[in-house]
Amino acid sequence: MSVGDSSWKTPEMESLHTRFSAWTPFSNKPLNRQLFQERVALISHWFDLWTNKQRQEFLFTILLRCTKSQLRFVQDWFSERMQVARVDFSTVLPRSISLYIFSFLNPKDLCAAAQVSWPWKFLTEQDCLWMPKCIKFGWFLPYTPTDNEYGAWKRHYIACVSNLDWLTPREAAAIYGTLNEPKAEDEELQERQREKCLRKIIWEKITLHKKELFKVRPPWVTGTCCSRLSKSKCQPHLSQTVRDRVGLHEALEKQLVLASIEGLPKLSSCSGSRPYPLLSKQKSWHGVYKNEDSSTYASWPHFILISSRIPAYEMVVESVKAGVISVVYEHGGMTLDSLLYLIGKALHGRRAQSMGILSDGDSREINLLQGYKIGIKNLLKPEVRDFWEKLGSFLATKEEGGHVDFFVPLGASEAGIEVLSQLSQLTGTFFTAPTGIATGSYQHILSDWLGPQQDGPPPCIYFSEAKLQAWCSLTDVLEDALKAVRREFSPVFKELQKGISCRMIGQFMFDTMSMTSILNNQDIAQALADGLMELSKENSEKKLQRDSADKRTSAVRELLRSERKYVQMLEIVRDVYVRPLRAALASNRAILSAANIQIIFSDILQILSLNRQFLENLRDRVQEWSSIHCVGEIFIKFGDQLNIYTNFFNNYPVVLKTIEKCREMTPAFRAFLKRHDKTIVTKMLSLPELLLFPSRRFDEYLSLLYALRLHTAAGHVDRGDLATAIDQIKKYKGYIDQMKENISMKEQLSDIERLIWGCPILLEMNRYLIRVQDVVQLHCRDEEISFSLRLYEQIRDLSFFLFNDALLVSSRGISHTPFERTSKTTYQFIASVALHRLLIEDIPDSKYVKNAFILQGPKCEWICATEVEDDKFLWLSVLQNAIKSSMNK
Repeated sequence: MSVGDSSWKTPEMESLHTRFSAWTPFSNKPLNRQLFQERVALISHWFDLWTNKQRQEFLFTILLRCTKSQLRFVQDWFSERMQVARVDFSTVLPRSISLYIFSFLNPKDLCAAAQVSWPWKFLTEQDCLWMPKCIKFGWFLPYTPTDNEYGAWKRHYIACVSNLDWLTPREAAAIYGTLNEPKAEDEELQERQREKCLRKIIWEKITLHKKELFKVRPPWVTGTCCSRLSKSKCQPHLSQTVRDRVGLHEALEKQLVLASIEGLPKLSSCSGSRPYPLLSKQKSWHGVYKNEDSSTYASWPHFILISSRIPAYEMVVESVKAGVISVVYEHGGMTLDSLLYLIGKALHGRRAQSMGILSDGDSREINLLQGYKIGIKNLLKPEVRDFWEKLGSFLATKEEGGHVDFFVPLGASEAGIEVLSQLSQLTGTFFTAPTGIATGSYQHILSDWLGPQQDGPPPCIYFSEAKLQAWCSLTDVLEDALKAVRREFSPVFKELQKGISCRMIGQFMFDTMSMTSILNNQDIAQALADGLMELSKENSEKKLQRDSADKRTSAVRELLRSERKYVQMLEIVRDVYVRPLRAALASNRAILSAANIQIIFSDILQILSLNRQFLENLRDRVQEWSSIHCVGEIFIKFGDQLNIYTNFFNNYPVVLKTIEKCREMTPAFRAFLKRHDKTIVTKMLSLPELLLFPSRRFDEYLSLLYALRLHTAAGHVDRGDLATAIDQIKKYKGYIDQMKENISMKEQLSDIERLIWGCPILLEMNRYLIRVQDVVQLHCRDEEISFSLRLYEQIRDLSFFLFNDALLVSSRGISHTPFERTSKTTYQFIASVALHRLLIEDIPDSKYVKNAFILQGPKCEWICATEVEDDKFLWLSVLQNAIKSSMNK
């Protein structure tokens, strides 16, 4: 047919156009449907004529050509029309789920289930089902089953049950006899009926109690400890079974967490026996002192405990005399038990002739550790009382000349003296502290001390006097300098012990201050000490050594002297900064705008005006001072106007930001600060440092008020006003301390967020950092072998950031700078776990692993190990205490 003939095609011919074959229409649907049905009928006819084998081959070929959706269609069709009525769940479900189901059966039902089939017999005789049932009754297997041994715990259970003497009280009386008189038949019948009724009631209550327990009880956890020592190879991890499969009730989860905490190692006794069962083999300290006589007392060492919260504590460590045992402890991230452990390890089984404690605090309480402010209110708490009783076992008794020296001014208040008295009663050791009338940074150490000093003043027992006085006089300045020194030296000293690195930094600071050549000459050192003492006294009548009859007058004069000095520092701000800036503004050569001057200096000038009036009132009262005069009313009048200080502290962050912004944006102000900051006129202080004095002044007010009340007679007119003034100042000081703590915690959390890559937002109310612990993460190669033979390999380095409500887990890496020895530590966020959902398990030391433990969260588990055994004990102790505190909230 020619090309021209194609135009003569009819619609009917077009509908018969075919595809893939000569007899399949392409676009005619009715005809296509008819042909399809004919072909299906033909294939069905052939299928009926085939043999069974041919039919199977045909079906196999067809199913191979089907897609997933077509196979799913076949499966759904079979499930709807041909449902499977009976299936053995143990052959369908995973073995762990089958074991979980069987774990709810009692021993009798397990034995009956073992007779159903071979799969059920294999599952119901697993050791992970029978071992908890044996341990519950104290039936321990006398040997360790081999890997191929099968059903050992079931046979042991049956053997123990078969040896039990199952007798009722009446049967036991018939066999073994009884001391009671024989009863009549009626009485015996009534007693039997009563026993039967009681037994029935008991069994009903037991059955009901078991049904309630089945709703929440996890399998394999029948005791109070979830230790891995009792796991068999068929038992899944607790984190998977309990959390993922069961979805524990909150109450049961809390019990598990508490049980895991109670299973951790603890300090075993107050007399100093081994504090940690997994640590190095120290000799027992029981009986060490039985054969000692009075001639050995002189050989007992002196011991000093130094807190890291003390400003420039490295220089204090360097000031410790040779022969005195010193221990530096972290103020945060420690517990009372871990502090006892450090003391016991440093003494090595010896007693101490005396113990000094240099920590933060005031005249009412000792800020010994973070969260442990020891005062009259909490001294008799079981945990605190137990700590001091154990601490007394490390010391010589009062008859042997033992004493504890607190470098905290507890002798300056009635509450502090009461604390010392109760501690002496608890421990049988003499406690002493400075009276603390002298004001200034740790100047109370150089003041009078309570009680007799047989060996001299306590500072002379532990420290080099010249170095200690240099530290007392320059504490604030040294702390600012040491912040930069710590930042530079921390990468170099991070592998050293705390005490060694502190001594090196302290020696570096003393060398920088050119103290070495001075201290080599004892005469010059003594002259320097006397000079520093005299410089700290502006008037000869204000000596630190005071007569006991003149304590109250001395306290008032010290108040006047310190107030005069405080007002002078505020006047420096007015004379050096405010007046020149206002003069420049008035002469059209403005350095700062009027608005910025108002923001920065308005509040501090109002404080100056208030305290100048307060100083004048004090001066007028002291000029005509006698024993009958009062100062409490002056303080009450001053306390009524403290809202001026409130405005200053509320605006204090804005003031600092304004100073920094003007310094950056205004070159004239930057040059102005450069000319006036840290000059002789400003006492070598900058403007922000001068603005710190109002916040520090309230500590001095409170200490002096307590000293005044201590030396004021009970019937004196001024005593009631002093108590009212103390309440006012104490309340306001608490407000200032809370503001400081909030700002400090906020900055600390912000630094951690910047430090850890991928870290979530940490800024939450009342959250603070407790401790950071570096560990290595381990992985068990084969968990099916015996526990003591398991091998572990290191996966990566981890760092735990412990907060009061959560644990943050991050990986730790080291990045090196080319051509330099220094390195930088980097952190990568991994997970965070709420403390009330964290389980802890201890891993005893073995031939293949040391200092290891397990942390289990809701979804993750970490097998970790510390580098040294001390870190493990301190970390677990702090973590245990943090978990308990979070669950008690």
